[in-house]
Amino acid sequence: MQATLDELDFEGWVCPVPLRDTPSVVMGHGGGGAMSGELIEHLFLPAFGAAATAELGDCAVLSVGDGTRLAFSTDSFVVKPMFFPGGSIGDLAVNGTVNDLAMSGATPLFLSTAFILQEGTGLSELGRIAQAMGTAAQAAGVRLVTGDTKVVDSASGDGVYITTAGIGVIPDGVHIDPRRARPGDAVLISGDIGVHGIAVLSCRQGLEFGTAVESDTAALHGLVAAMLATGADLHVLRDPTRGGVAATLNEIAGASKVGVELVERHLPVPPAVRDACSLLGLDPLQVANEGKLVAFVPADRADQVLAALRAHPLGRSAARIGTCVPEHPGMVVARTGLGGTRVVGLPIGEQLPRIC
Repeated sequence: MQATLDELDFEGWVCPVPLRDTPSVVMGHGGGGAMSGELIEHLFLPAFGAAATAELGDCAVLSVGDGTRLAFSTDSFVVKPMFFPGGSIGDLAVNGTVNDLAMSGATPLFLSTAFILQEGTGLSELGRIAQAMGTAAQAAGVRLVTGDTKVVDSASGDGVYITTAGIGVIPDGVHIDPRRARPGDAVLISGDIGVHGIAVLSCRQGLEFGTAVESDTAALHGLVAAMLATGADLHVLRDPTRGGVAATLNEIAGASKVGVELVERHLPVPPAVRDACSLLGLDPLQVANEGKLVAFVPADRADQVLAALRAHPLGRSAARIGTCVPEHPGMVVARTGLGGTRVVGLPIGEQLPRIC
């Protein structure tokens, strides 16, 4: 029987307590939106205390004795189904961690891999996933150097869950940080948005709507290297995965205490994604991506960086989608086709659970 609010002990929580009427973990806590942020801010950080850094992000930048800066990141993957148009949980696990490292400007070098396997999972399926991981790692130029495997009983899992952690090296002179966005910065996106989320959704039972969409899962460090080669001072890079572009821009706006203004007609939303979102009542800005990046760059270098993006195979559809402004700090707004504006809020939970 579920406990009532009167029976719960909240003495150890930090005020304000997130979701006092939800005493248990719900799917939204893993969605990368407001509920995820509340869980980190009000539960994990107070519990970790002095053992935790105050800046828990997708990637940590660590300095070693000789001045070398390392990028370190970890991520877990629970996507359902494990195989989807354009990819699988295997290549997603490699590319996702490579991209978290790349968003700091790092050259990814090493990955660890940990598997939680449900008893009864077919070895042929596991073999396909492992093969996809090996292929993706070779393509990205990273080595899989350590790992672990655990098995849970058939009632305790759902196929295969994967955790990957990665280490990379950040070049001298590169300082990319979500707190570095400045008024006047141009906001760029490397290509079509919402593709991964719709690709996964399209093959789930009962949600097949006939759109031919394949996941955009890809390793982006080569694209970042092409941007850095322009010599531009890249202020912020992020890959808009869970929570989509909306969550990413809100997080950057909050970290830098700036406003962001988008132009809706400049957003590269492919027709198949737009139609699927319209049918299902989804906002393309909140749908997950796995092979795209958002960049905040000085306005006077925006055209040069945009040209470098479009010259790369993974950035052919890159676009300038907005501007960083001093007004409404911490808020993202979009200028609509009718000339009005709307607030692009941080998603509460996750529109599409188990996407990555």
